[in-house]
Amino acid sequence: MKKTVFTGAATALITPLNEKGIDFVKFEELINWQIKEGIDALVICGTTGEGSTLSDAEHKEAIEFAVKCIDGRVPVIAGTGSNDTSYAIELTKFACQVGVDAVLVVTPYYNKATQKGLIETFTKIADASTKPVILYSVPSRTGVNITPATCAVLAEHPNIVGIKEASGNISQIAEIAAVVGDKMDIYSGNDDQVVPILSLGGKGVISVLSNVLPKETSRMCHEFLNGNVAESRALQLKFLDMINALFCEVNPIPVKAAMSAMGFCENYLRLPLTVMEKQNEDKMFDIMKSLGIDIK
Repeated sequence: MKKTVFTGAATALITPLNEKGIDFVKFEELINWQIKEGIDALVICGTTGEGSTLSDAEHKEAIEFAVKCIDGRVPVIAGTGSNDTSYAIELTKFACQVGVDAVLVVTPYYNKATQKGLIETFTKIADASTKPVILYSVPSRTGVNITPATCAVLAEHPNIVGIKEASGNISQIAEIAAVVGDKMDIYSGNDDQVVPILSLGGKGVISVLSNVLPKETSRMCHEFLNGNVAESRALQLKFLDMINALFCEVNPIPVKAAMSAMGFCENYLRLPLTVMEKQNEDKMFDIMKSLGIDIK
């Protein structure tokens, strides 16, 4: 049986940015707060971390900084996927060398791939990795889906240990669970589907919500895993309005506004992303206040 990278909630962490680049003072503050709040793992330079608009140097610097800052307190998972397989391999090798616990590899975007292409791409990346690999399926962004049959093939690779499933298709996720068994851990990639995926044997969530509510998102997972299904379900439903607010515009636009309001970053995004529309921001802030989140 393969080793599980984490159980519970991993935050798909924002990257605090300003006009000069990455704000490492705020980055360290944010990492330390997340760990203090009890998060189970941290994902660096994923979609929410704006990995696609970081320069190569920034991407590598952010990963290395996070590894040193976290210093083994929780697992560190680096986003190393690309539509260029050779670059994904290079970035994966770098992340492994600086000491991450695992890598998260998204399906190739824009040029996409057939299922055969996905198998060959993920196999080459996993062959090059010295750390566990978690696949990332998010067809709404990349235009390509990892099918259950492809998961079954990739689950045989000793380095491929999990999948972040963000297709939104519960029927497909059930099929994946059926065909991979204990060869691949399944993590929810959608905050509004945590409990349903846990009910199918999922190990947790790679979450946007936990940027704002790390303790509560982790608790949602662990209540379920400890057999307290009703409490877990109640938390899922309690935070549904907050989850919807965080996805009312393209992620990470809303979560950047939320984290800025909490004092963890500037409300700064790189084009093509722009700051949140005022009417949406006002609604989100009202929800945050109703949940007792301190807005500065």
